[in-house]
Parts: sequence; C-alpha cells; structure tokens
Amino acid sequence: MTEAPSKLSVSGLVELLQDVVETNFVTVTVEGEISNFAAPASGHWYFTLKDSGAQLRGVMFRSRNRLVERPPQDGAQVVCSGTVTVYVARGEMQLVVDNLTQAGQGQLQAAFAALKVKLAAEGLFSAERKRPLPAFPQTVGIVTSATGAAVHDICNVLRRRAPDIHLLLRPVKVQGDDAAVEIAEAISDLNQYGGLDVLIVGRGGGSLEDLWAFNEEVVARAIAASDIPVISAVGHETDFTIADFVSDLRAPTPSAAAELVARNRQELEAHLDHLIIRLQSRLAQSVALIAERLTGLENRLKLSSRDFVSLPDNVNDLMNRLDLAMSSRMRQYSEVLGLSAAQLNALSPLLQLDRGYVIASKEDSGGGLVSAEDLERGDLLWLRFARGQVRARVEDVDL
Repeated sequence: MTEAPSKLSVSGLVELLQDVVETNFVTVTVEGEISNFAAPASGHWYFTLKDSGAQLRGVMFRSRNRLVERPPQDGAQVVCSGTVTVYVARGEMQLVVDNLTQAGQGQLQAAFAALKVKLAAEGLFSAERKRPLPAFPQTVGIVTSATGAAVHDICNVLRRRAPDIHLLLRPVKVQGDDAAVEIAEAISDLNQYGGLDVLIVGRGGGSLEDLWAFNEEVVARAIAASDIPVISAVGHETDFTIADFVSDLRAPTPSAAAELVARNRQELEAHLDHLIIRLQSRLAQSVALIAERLTGLENRLKLSSRDFVSLPDNVNDLMNRLDLAMSSRMRQYSEVLGLSAAQLNALSPLLQLDRGYVIASKEDSGGGLVSAEDLERGDLLWLRFARGQVRARVEDVDL
C-alpha cells in the first residue's frame, strides 16, 4: 500500500480509499434488506442494502441480474455476493453484486403485515367506520413537515382551487426517531383545537423506512380516534401505509389530497351548467309531448265534428217528443187524480152531515167519539153540523 502524502486532493483521497477497499475486499457476501429498488430502461438494478444500523448502495448489472428469477421488492431480505468498490465521482462506497438470493421477508415488511392483520381484526379498516368528507370545508388542518414539499404542494393546490379555505399547519417530524409519536400527538391536538372540518396527514414519497412512521400503531390509533375526518397522503401512488388503511380516505399524493378537499369552483359551475342544460332539455321534451297530445286531440275533434253538425236538429226533435210525452203523462195523472178525489169525497163523513147527522168531539182531545162510554158528566163537547158547530156540556150519560 502506498504511503499517503501530507496533503491530498479530493480525487486523490477518494482514489486512495478506492485502492484500500478494493484491495482488502475482493469478494464479500452481505445480508440485508432491499430498499429504494430501481430498474431503469438500461436493465441494471440499483438499490440500497441496509439493516438497522447502516446502509450501503448496491448495483447489479444486467448481465448478472438476468440470472435472478425475479427482481427483489423493497423490504425483501436478500443475500448478496460481489465486490466492494468506491464510486469515485460521488465518493461513495457501493457493492457490485454478482449473485442475489432471497433470504426471506424483511423485518419491516413482516412488522407491517403483522400490524395490518391485527388492526384489520379490530375492524379499524372497515368501510362502515369511514366518514364522508364535507362538501365545502371551511378550515383544514395539516399534519406534516413544515419544510417538506408536501405542505407546499397542499397550499399551492388549495390557493388555486379554493382560496377561501383557512389552513392550520401542525408541523411534525415525518421520519426518524419519535416521528410517529409527534404525528399522533398532532392529530390529537388538532381534535382538541376544534373548528376543523378535515385533516390531511402525510408527507412526500420515500423508501419504506422513510415512510415507516406512518406504519406505526400509535399513528393508526390516533387516526382511528379522530373525531375529524382524516385524509392520508403519504408518499407516491404506489406507496401504501397502515395510515392509508385506517384513514377515512386515502389520497395518492399530498396534492391529490388537497384536490379532494376543495372541489374546483369551476367544476361546480360546470356541474350546475350541466344540470341547467338537462333541465331545459327535460322541459323542452315535456312541452313537445304536451303539444303532440294537443295536436292529436285537435285532430280527433276535427274528425268528430261531422257527427255534431246534425246535433241542433236532433235536439229540437227530442224536445218536441219530450213535450208530447210530458203532456200525455200529465193528462194521465190528472185523470187518476180526479178519480181518486171523487172516491175520497164519497167516503167523506162530512157528506153525512147534510142528512142531519152531527159529528161530536171532546173539547180537550179534539178527536171524534164513537161511544158514550168515552164521556163523563160535565165534559165539554163540540158538535159539528153541516153548517156550523156549537159547544155543549154533558149533563147526563145514558149507557
């Protein structure tokens, strides 16, 4: 090994490190967890190999990775064999992998799966407990980093689409130690603050470990306990966290979360215009249908008008026939009435008075008498003659 000079350039130092590394680590076998896996069009694989204490960049060129059955996924535990080199342009140490085999599911993925099963069994992911977002929220709470891209994306979208919405930022760490606790406390604080219509909880994209705070149980419990509807907006479209499953609604990105919160006013106006057009169309259809029906009735009346031309003559004929029938019927009734009157007169007791008979009736009752037994001495009587009547008193009753 060459002796290092007293003063080195950056390139010289990096080249010296390269010489040390490549001389002492010809071939190594390393076990770790895959993260930040990428497979660009070149066909080479780029990833980070890590454990709980450190991480190392790795590359597997196309000529070697074509021998692997399938590409590894983020979180997969793998065993890599290859050579350690120093990438001089960036001064970074990396592992050039010749062989890669799956060593089982990564610890983080296993923890993710276990917590997912646990919370699902408790019903925290069920659709029944998810609440709809308010149609027109007035105040929105944001739980994210104050310096990250997520808060800027959210504010830009809301400023453009709904400038009247008030925003309240509760800044937190979104990765690293204590990030999960801070996020959970922020959700609780905003619930106690009151007056908020919806919460956006999230951050920009990253590796599994970068997003891990949103996979912690304490965050899931805080979201489930929130009285305010929560939108999770963690990472990119392909990133899913435990927070996504517990939240009332998942947005693929922070910008998408802001778009869900505030419906564009232009979209609302367009929707109203569409409704007006539909209403006008329905009214026009109804008017056309009524006009068609009226035309049909008019045509039917025209066709039937010939039947009504002779109506006046028919009415006059019917009236004449009715007069004749009424006159004939009246004569019949008059004859019957005259006969009945003659019969009644023949039976009238008043005719007997002309023969010298008298009709006697008691003064108090007014009814006729048929027997002396109905009288007592002193009773007052009325005696009706053919012409006039007199009042009399009973002096004696002879039975």
